[in-house]
Amino acid sequence: MNHEHSHHHKMMMNDFRKKFIISLILTVPIILLSPFFQELLNYSFTFTGDTILLFALSSIVFLYCGKPFITNSLHELKNKNPGMMTLVAVAITASYAYSTAVVFGLSGKYFFWESSTLILIMLLGHWIEMRSVINASRALEKLAELIPKKAHLMNNNKIIETLVSELKAGNIILVRPGEKIPADGVIIKGTTSINESMLTGESKPVNKRINDKVIAGSANNDGSIQIKIINTGEKSYVSQVIRLVKEAQMSKSKTQNLADKAALWLTIIALTAGTITFTAWLLADNNLSFALERMITVIVITCPHALGLAIPLVVAVSTSISAGRGLLIRNRTAFEQARNTQVIIFDKTGTLTRGEFAVTKIKGIKKAEDEVLRISASLELNSEHFIARSIVSRAEKKGLKLEEVSNFKNLPGIGVQGKIKNKNYKLVGRNYFKGKESKAETTGTTAYLMEGKEMIGLIELSDEARKESKKAVQMLKNEGIKCVMLTGDNKETAEKVSNELKIDEYYAEVLPAQKNRIIKNYQSKGLIVMMVGDGVNDAPALAQSNIGVAIGAGTDVAVETGDVILTNNDLSNISTIIQLSKKTYSKMVQNLIWATGYNVITIPLAAGVLAGYGIILSPAIGAVLMSLSTVIVAVNAQLLKI
Repeated sequence: MNHEHSHHHKMMMNDFRKKFIISLILTVPIILLSPFFQELLNYSFTFTGDTILLFALSSIVFLYCGKPFITNSLHELKNKNPGMMTLVAVAITASYAYSTAVVFGLSGKYFFWESSTLILIMLLGHWIEMRSVINASRALEKLAELIPKKAHLMNNNKIIETLVSELKAGNIILVRPGEKIPADGVIIKGTTSINESMLTGESKPVNKRINDKVIAGSANNDGSIQIKIINTGEKSYVSQVIRLVKEAQMSKSKTQNLADKAALWLTIIALTAGTITFTAWLLADNNLSFALERMITVIVITCPHALGLAIPLVVAVSTSISAGRGLLIRNRTAFEQARNTQVIIFDKTGTLTRGEFAVTKIKGIKKAEDEVLRISASLELNSEHFIARSIVSRAEKKGLKLEEVSNFKNLPGIGVQGKIKNKNYKLVGRNYFKGKESKAETTGTTAYLMEGKEMIGLIELSDEARKESKKAVQMLKNEGIKCVMLTGDNKETAEKVSNELKIDEYYAEVLPAQKNRIIKNYQSKGLIVMMVGDGVNDAPALAQSNIGVAIGAGTDVAVETGDVILTNNDLSNISTIIQLSKKTYSKMVQNLIWATGYNVITIPLAAGVLAGYGIILSPAIGAVLMSLSTVIVAVNAQLLKI
């Protein structure tokens, strides 16, 4: 759902509300003027031109308030996907057209009140439903916002501020520390570390030097770099992600939800039963106007008023229950499918893990552990780097007294250095040893403490699994659902997290486009896949999966592409989604049975099956049954809260 979509939804909701209010005002006089209600309630209300007034009011309701149903039904038919709108359109058109014919001389009864009340209830239902799903998404707009609008173009050593949209491949641009990278390219000058986690899901900033590639939308941390542009516009990484999201959303919007499936069947039944009724009566007693009247009665009754509220009311209740549990449901069709989930695919960084590094191990080589931590934390005190923050907070927790550092220097992409009590120290990452023979092989991220040229200790850091992840995975496995983990991270890290959480399968070093492919692969085996993720790189996968669950504290883009959003980041809520989906679905089915059950009895009677015994469904009883089934449906929806 892109930006036009969410805007479109709000407009539609307001449109439904406005038309509901207008049809409510007009339906009251329509009912008063209808001969049917006058007979039913035994009053008389006639004056010259009353029929014309009835016709005029009904025409406004039909043509103005009923318009959304007519236009949307044409849309459904064009997509060869007839559903709710088509059913309503058939019923209101049949009753309105027939009644109009009666006004202009056909002998028969008026059905204006039927078409008006049907429009009224259906507008109410759609308005309620729209209101509960209105926080519609703006995923693609958010994606585009990742890329800055302006760039510093280098021209003969002069810097020119340029619009990013005017950059071309081959241009050279300057990116200062803390800025976002405006276009995909290659570093030709400088070293830095870049945070790409948002785009690639790689949990730690990536050190970059000359000839390394950089991606538009990622954030430059500590060094000033010059980039030669490779891709702009359509070819850029972010644009490709946008394209993947669009494609996946298109394929998803073709699936039908329960209401539409039910409506499709009712439409078929209405038209078939109507035609049979008409033909049978015409052959039986050759009375055209009576045969027509029976046919219209059947068609109108098949589209029950209760159907208009049967599902929207359940949706509204279920949406509010979910919101109370920290779940925002944005795509109802997908949420309905959640009850059948067979495979759940988790993104690792920021979803199963916190996406924050914590010190997991300190090793003293020439000095005690606490001393290694104390010196390292003193060096890192001035650094903004997230690894620095973890080391400093660990030292503070232990209550270590930090030292004064002189000659402090940041070594972009490598680490930091400084002097403590006249000794030179460096705290460096793996990159420092490139080209030097290194004994530095460990998993995770390691910071090495050097005194002069000598390594005196090391600190290992890793991304911690969330406390609730293990419980969540266990709950889901108990439900018989397969749990899979995907990550852009390396194999060792992936294996460690996977074993710790007892995940069924994992894929490491996965590129964003591959995430999509892995999901498609499961889907091609006929499995229903739920994807849980939080990064931009998860957006296409969230859109591709049958149910995309976005972690609310993740990036806006992921949140905007999700079908369900976990606002409180509690993964154990995933089994809540599945339970709620099951309960909501069964309530919808019950309501459909209540809404249409009355038709099963009334259609044959309306068709005049027992006419020979003097039993023909008087519209009065039809109206009573109709109101009854509407009330039952409304009460039943509220029972979901229990």
